[in-house]
Amino acid sequence: MDITPLSADDRGALDQVVDLLNAAWALDAPWQHPVTARKMRDQVLRGWDGEPDDFFVGVEGDQVVALLSFFAPSWDNPELAWLNLTVHPEHRGRGLGDEGLRFLLDRAAAAGRTKLGADSWDGSPGNAWLDKRGFTQGSRAINRRQHLSEVSLGDVRKLHDEAAEAAAAYELVRIAGATPDDLMPAVAEMTAAINDAPLDDLDIDDEVFPPERITAYEQAQLANGMRFYRLLARHRETGVLAGHSVVAVEDERDTIGHQHDTTVVRSHRGHRLGLLLKAGMVLWLAEVEPQLETVDTWNAESNDHMIAVNELLGYRWMGREHQYMLHTG
Repeated sequence: MDITPLSADDRGALDQVVDLLNAAWALDAPWQHPVTARKMRDQVLRGWDGEPDDFFVGVEGDQVVALLSFFAPSWDNPELAWLNLTVHPEHRGRGLGDEGLRFLLDRAAAAGRTKLGADSWDGSPGNAWLDKRGFTQGSRAINRRQHLSEVSLGDVRKLHDEAAEAAAAYELVRIAGATPDDLMPAVAEMTAAINDAPLDDLDIDDEVFPPERITAYEQAQLANGMRFYRLLARHRETGVLAGHSVVAVEDERDTIGHQHDTTVVRSHRGHRLGLLLKAGMVLWLAEVEPQLETVDTWNAESNDHMIAVNELLGYRWMGREHQYMLHTG
């Protein structure tokens, strides 16, 4: 298997990668929304926040048989790298995964990254495969999906109003699109509260969120064709931002939404702000994105509080992803 970089301009290779991922997900995670050529190209160009993974394809002849990616964060966690490897189902069991892993481990060593993460879908062959290669499970994340046709807006409004009574000292502020410059420093400071989310046994340091990183994230999402909605909770008396919730809706498939972040700053917890923000987002999206059908969210399986909020709003379990780590230094 020859391993070469994946170019965003190589439409033939991108199309094969799309076919590969969708074939793999059909077996390992059949509830996942299929990947499209545009989404794959956007990931190669910009990724999540303007720092895309390094993507590679494993090729035999003229056929892409594996997709590899390597992500080494630059803002924080200088010892960490995240590895991803997907082999086409028709080519599994031939040792291609081990070839790809050797390539990624060599790349990590060259970059000085000694804490390595990897993911595998629950019930897929990847779990036993990673176990046998020295990775240890550190956490489990659950993908839940809100099917909006099953959600009563009347019930959501009732939950919103009840939470608003407990959070009377706070107001909600809507931002569609990029965050205004005057709010960016406060949004960046507030975003760091996500570090309180449980990591279980994953050996990952706190992330840092300077305003430049938040700007890069928003610009990447907008360039990737995402319609971007941020709902802020602001303390009425002081003007301090106490929390937020962010949802992005795909331009290409505008029935599909993605929950990016819901965070409440520790000193402002205990006022039902998490429920207020998430219920407020449902009501806002019903106004501006009435065609929206689903919103996906991810939580660590141990995050009982946010899971309870999500289930109140109709999110239901779709699948589990295991998160592994390997220490090489």
